[in-house]
Amino acid sequence: MLGTIVNFFAVIVGSFIGLFLKGRLKERYIDIITTGIGLATLFIGISSCLKNLLDKEANPILFILSLVIGGFIGELLDLSSKFKRFGDFVQSKFSKKETGFSQSFIASSLLFCVGTMSILGSIQSGIKHDHSILFAKSILDGVSSIIFSASLGIGVILSAFVVLFYQGLLTVFSGFISPFITNDMLREISIVGGILVFAIGLNILKITKIKIENFLPAIFIPVIYYLPFVQNIINIFHR
Repeated sequence: MLGTIVNFFAVIVGSFIGLFLKGRLKERYIDIITTGIGLATLFIGISSCLKNLLDKEANPILFILSLVIGGFIGELLDLSSKFKRFGDFVQSKFSKKETGFSQSFIASSLLFCVGTMSILGSIQSGIKHDHSILFAKSILDGVSSIIFSASLGIGVILSAFVVLFYQGLLTVFSGFISPFITNDMLREISIVGGILVFAIGLNILKITKIKIENFLPAIFIPVIYYLPFVQNIINIFHR
């Protein structure tokens, strides 16, 4: 768990530094930083998506099904409204002047958790007690949290607890889940995650108002698809 704990505190410390800077920057500087964050998020999302989608082994249909099915589930559960209520509650406790909690929380949580470094680093930490990947990720996340919290606000701090919970579970159960984690699964998760990160960038730049929260279940569709018993069922139909 050492790697995950270091990652957790890196995001916490970085977020507080960012919030400290935010309170001392003029509005026009915040605006330009936010625009830069939006552009960077677009690039991170599209590069992650295309890099994996252009892989000759990539499934050209799965990411579409993931977004459609995941979006339907998210809309059915009305995740967007639930996140908004949670965001309003947190804002009332910390800062009533703070806006966009849900956006900053979702954006930073996705960036910190959706990726091979998060999954493979946690598994390596749990099985081999090698924390090198998570230590490297901690540096990246710490720097990113400074920039994100300086522009997007307090929601970035809460994403540290998502990192702790998500990577902590992967680490604790690494011995059990590692046989099920395949390169195909990681590739498809990265494609879907990249698309959602790209959508977050559009929202940050105020080009769209996509309800990202409702698409979060899409990330888990590739996990289900590549489970052995599901693959066995698919192979039966392909015969």
